[in-house]
Amino acid sequence: MTPKFSGSLWMLVAGLLFGCMSVFVKLGAEYFTHIELVFYRSFISMFIAYAIMYRHSVSVTTQYPLTHFWRGLSGTIALLLFFYCITVLPLATAVTLNYTAPLFLTVFTMIVYKDKFHLPMTIAITLGFCGVVLLLHPTLEQEQLFPGLLGLISGFLAGIAYLNVKQLGILGEPAPRIVFYFSLQATLGSGIWMLFDTIHAISLDSVAILLGLGMSATLAQIAMTHAHRVGHTMAVSNLSYSTIIFSSLFGMMIWHELLPLSSWLGMAFIIIGGVLSLRLIPKHEEEQTQ
Repeated sequence: MTPKFSGSLWMLVAGLLFGCMSVFVKLGAEYFTHIELVFYRSFISMFIAYAIMYRHSVSVTTQYPLTHFWRGLSGTIALLLFFYCITVLPLATAVTLNYTAPLFLTVFTMIVYKDKFHLPMTIAITLGFCGVVLLLHPTLEQEQLFPGLLGLISGFLAGIAYLNVKQLGILGEPAPRIVFYFSLQATLGSGIWMLFDTIHAISLDSVAILLGLGMSATLAQIAMTHAHRVGHTMAVSNLSYSTIIFSSLFGMMIWHELLPLSSWLGMAFIIIGGVLSLRLIPKHEEEQTQ
């Protein structure tokens, strides 16, 4: 098995696990608020990330606390909005709106690194956002339009978070430390919010959902990291969109969510636009280490 093929398989595993994570979020909405779900997800990931750092003798100390702060802030808000949207929107719609992040990341990267936009890049980004219009306007009921816009904002903020991760990688920060500080900030932020909100008791049924949520999210991160380590960067990045496919299948099988043709067309535009933008985005110093 070639490294590229192996990396692709690992990314498909990550896509499946991220899809499972979305299912646990939607199932957990029966027992917990989206704030609580973010807390439990982040709390479990924080300890796993710390265990990985301890095993590999990676220090908690960082020379770039401010960059970690901005990454954690944007990532935490994006995660809160994403989990909320999963609880109120069709699963495929919520996941697809969050996966506009690569489109925003492309725009942010071009601006930050002062790269020139060119026609293919412009077409890719335009195609992706045409998909957003198709997905939001014809397919969402009036009461779902606001959550849909929040889903788009989650993609916007996730794009900022990914840019911060890119910058931290260029600065030489190890991946477990990046994950640890993000999980720590998300745990503290959602935990403080919970103190001013309702805290639901954990039952025998709901604890299984929380464990499934934390483990699927963490294992997905591990699989994604391994995919980028052993596989071809572009192929692996493109296959990250498999999460949308798995989430769509889960939504149809578990909740019998049937989306109209315009919705599938919008999702296809977003995937194609994202894949093209990932292929066309310029590479920068040490970016391959992400």
